[in-house]
Amino acid sequence: MSRTLMSLVALIVAVYLVLCAALFFFQRSLIYFPQPNAVTSADSRMTLSMPDAQISLITRERVGPRALIYFGGNAEDVSRNLPEFAEAFPDYAVYLLNYRGFGGSGGSPSEAAIAEDALALFDQVYASHPQIAVVGRSLGSGVAVRLASQRPVQQLILVTPYNSLEEIAAQQYPWVPVKWLLKDRFESGKYAAHIRVPTLLLAASDDEVIPRASTQRLLENFPQGVAVLRVVPDSGHNSISDRAQYLQWMKDVLNR
Repeated sequence: MSRTLMSLVALIVAVYLVLCAALFFFQRSLIYFPQPNAVTSADSRMTLSMPDAQISLITRERVGPRALIYFGGNAEDVSRNLPEFAEAFPDYAVYLLNYRGFGGSGGSPSEAAIAEDALALFDQVYASHPQIAVVGRSLGSGVAVRLASQRPVQQLILVTPYNSLEEIAAQQYPWVPVKWLLKDRFESGKYAAHIRVPTLLLAASDDEVIPRASTQRLLENFPQGVAVLRVVPDSGHNSISDRAQYLQWMKDVLNR
C-alpha cells in the first residue's frame, strides 16, 4: 500500500472517530429540543421539587379520584395540550410535565433524570388522585411505559410509540455504532413486558419518524391481551393530534 493511500485511510479513520466522538458528547442536543411554554398563567402552573432541580408542570386542578399525567415529545410545548385535554377529560385533574430544560424546568434532560421526575410526580399526584391515567407521546411514550411498569397506573395510552430509541437512532445513523455510543436508550419494549393495565397504542398512518415495524415490535412485547394498536388515518408523526380520532379514541378509553 502506497504512503499516500495509507495517509488517506488514516485521515478517513481519524475523521470518522472525530464524528463518533462528537455524536457521543453532543448526542443529547440531537435528542432533546427544549421549548418554552405558551401557557403562562400562574394558576395553571405547579412546581415539583427534586433534590437537584425545580420541575415545572402545567396543570388543571380538579378534586376527585381521577388524574391524567402527560409526557410529551422531544420538541413539544406540552402546555398547548391543556385546553383540549381539559375539555376532553372533564373528570380528570391534568398534569403536563415539562422535561428538564423545557418550559421553565431546571436542569438538563436525560433519560434517568426524566424517569426520576416521572416517579416523583406520580407519587405526589397519587396521594390525591388514586386513579391515574398516563399518556405519553413520541419520546414521552418511553417515559410513560417505564413509569407504568413501576407504579399502579390505571390506564396507559402511547401515541406514536417505539420499541426502543436505539432502534430509531440506528436507522437514522446507520454508519455509527449506536449500540456503544447511545446514552439514553428508552427501551420501551423491555418495560412493556411488565405492564398489566389496559393499554392503547395510537400510531400515525404515515409516520415519517417512527417506523410501523418499531411500534409493532413494542405491541408484541406486551403480555397477550393487554395492549391494542389503533392507526389514525391520514396522519403523520406531528399531525396525528389534529385528527378527530386522536382525542375520540383517547376519550373512549379514559371517559368510561
